[in-house]
Amino acid sequence: MKKHWLLSAALLSALTLAACGGEEETPTATNDAEEIRIGYFPNMTHISTIVALEEGFYAEELGSDIEITTSTFSDGSSFMEAMSTDNIDIGTVGPTPALNTYLKNPQHEIVAGAVNGGAVLVVRADAGIETLEDLKGKKIAIPTFGSTQDVGLRKSLEKAGLTGDDVELLKQAPADTASLFLQGEVDAAATQEPWGVNIETNAGAILLEGPDEFAWGNESTNTVVVATKDFSGENPEITEAALRAHAKAVTFIQENPEEAIQVFLTHIKEITGKELSEEEVTKAFDRLTATTEVNEEVIQEMASISKEAGYSTSDDIEGLVNLSFLENATK
Repeated sequence: MKKHWLLSAALLSALTLAACGGEEETPTATNDAEEIRIGYFPNMTHISTIVALEEGFYAEELGSDIEITTSTFSDGSSFMEAMSTDNIDIGTVGPTPALNTYLKNPQHEIVAGAVNGGAVLVVRADAGIETLEDLKGKKIAIPTFGSTQDVGLRKSLEKAGLTGDDVELLKQAPADTASLFLQGEVDAAATQEPWGVNIETNAGAILLEGPDEFAWGNESTNTVVVATKDFSGENPEITEAALRAHAKAVTFIQENPEEAIQVFLTHIKEITGKELSEEEVTKAFDRLTATTEVNEEVIQEMASISKEAGYSTSDDIEGLVNLSFLENATK
């Protein structure tokens, strides 16, 4: 797993204070931990974590005594495996991987929201799909089985009286889905941004359901902040400091969208070596909402759909959502 050290961010914060002539010392979040290990995906729906890292919000809130390391993941399964095996303490992930893992091993908790929306349903222009009902018998790409987009697709299918058994699901990395559209190997895709825009732009796909309609619409929880119970329980002040940084990032994104987009583009290029289209990313940005809120009713319905799909044997997720740290952090 890739690690990125943020000592420079802490130093920058200290230099900024000095330049302003202030005597205020960098705050230190005190508890037992000397390190916090943060996980996230290099995706637009994880923009709050990216902004918190790049703008130095974590360094500011945690203080110079807490070492910050990061790991990036390509999907929720690998993220949750890393969390379950004590390789990360906190980070952003889709709610469905979080709840499915919780049902097997309830050692973590959702401590804040991160992004609502940011997922769409696109179809191949020549696939003959004009309505949700037309999806019956079609091949639909999803990032992975049991993913948040998979569950969101099943919610949308319900609107047309369809189930997951009425379509053929194909696991495919979002970055590679446009090529499948061009080759005619899939008819549609339920995917997160900026890949929805990417497929529209590069494969001529048509938006069947945008973020306002797909799954639960604007209430669709796409990304949440999750922490291990061992870490949050033993280090409540550090957890709250991390959530203050997260809340700062959410506010920054809401108030400075153009700057947030540039921060995202620069970060992705640094860690992946790939330069995303600013035009595509800007269009994708308008399809998501950065937030700290969690809609627990939607999370519960996700659990029920996941159970119906056979991804879990239960939908009893009592104890999964714990917003007390966020409440203390944002008082």
